[in-house]
Amino acid sequence: MDVVSDAIAAVRVGAPSANRVRAAGSWCARLSAYEGAGFHVVLAGSCQLLLDEGRRPVALGRGDVVLLPHGSEHVLADAAAEGPAAARRAVNFESWSGRDEPSAPGPGAPGSGTPDPKTPTTELMCGKYRLDRARAHPLLTELPDVVHLPAAPDRHPELHSALALLAHETTGTRPGTDIAVPGLLDLLLVYLIRAWLADRAEAGTPGWACALGDPAVATALRVLHRDPAHPWTNETLAARAGVSRATLARRFTTLVGRPPMAYLSWWRMTRAAALLRDSEAPLDAIARRVGYGSPYALSHAFNREFGVTPGRYRKRAGTPGTALGGNESAAGRGSEKAVEATEAAQAAQAAQAAQAIERTSPQGEFPYGDPDHGGTASPGRRPARTHAPGRHTPPPRGGAPSPL
Repeated sequence: MDVVSDAIAAVRVGAPSANRVRAAGSWCARLSAYEGAGFHVVLAGSCQLLLDEGRRPVALGRGDVVLLPHGSEHVLADAAAEGPAAARRAVNFESWSGRDEPSAPGPGAPGSGTPDPKTPTTELMCGKYRLDRARAHPLLTELPDVVHLPAAPDRHPELHSALALLAHETTGTRPGTDIAVPGLLDLLLVYLIRAWLADRAEAGTPGWACALGDPAVATALRVLHRDPAHPWTNETLAARAGVSRATLARRFTTLVGRPPMAYLSWWRMTRAAALLRDSEAPLDAIARRVGYGSPYALSHAFNREFGVTPGRYRKRAGTPGTALGGNESAAGRGSEKAVEATEAAQAAQAAQAAQAIERTSPQGEFPYGDPDHGGTASPGRRPARTHAPGRHTPPPRGGAPSPL
């Protein structure tokens, strides 16, 4: 997949949700911090979004969209409300948004006061995306607390088309709505991030917008995400990007924030974590999909990155389809026990192989080169050693090298 698609897929858990609410008169509602992202679309009327004290309110008019990518706590209030006072009297959003008549009067709630046909009514579409932020892609962490996209017919036409379709689907009940609405909500999130990236690229703002706009860096990112299991090197990646190795390393590191191979290693671990969380694929299959030759190699790298083995990570994440920390089924527990047993057996085999190598090798030498410094663990011709002049080479202990 491409970078934006992968960034969203790596953190998304569960299905998005949305509902429509109407409010008139003086009203305000507080939305607590949320482990995910939220959005609001103004379908009619106007209102304002209030954040922490000291931050300027965001005025919202008809057609405006606001995305809160980090699930920040905020208050929605009528356009005439005074910020600090409205924040103090705000009621919980969930307590009135689920009512059969969400605009019914209530102290401090949307629709408070006596309904008047002449009073302007504000209609909103409010939604949430459930996200696992444990391994969020830097493109998503770069997003500000609030992304405000004012209504502009000549800007981001695909976004406005998606909003129109979503507004239509959430009016009444139609055949297939239960499939159409979640699909449109997923599409909306992509279009919101696209629009933000496009605005930043036009302004020349440093960051991921510039990285995706740089031809060489964008090509490198595209091929890394399309095939992370490929045995990429700096040379092969630079050749695909059409620039020299030094040029790619400099531009990639400047725009992305880390060198190409470091980014690839991080992304492989992120993909492995997502596959462990969202699928029941065995460890050896996941290892192949993210570019590791064996489950042990993946387990070692995963433990070094996360501080936990893949089996335990999967157990903590719960079975597929549940949130982190959710309840596990008996089948899920059995599967994870098998994974942990496999990891333990592979670790024992590796330890035995290391002991055999140590017994048949000169002290301090790997028989086929140090695998952490460019060597290989494959059997074959023993590489020549180089020594400082006059240094004595001790004879091998135990005869010929082990084939392990």
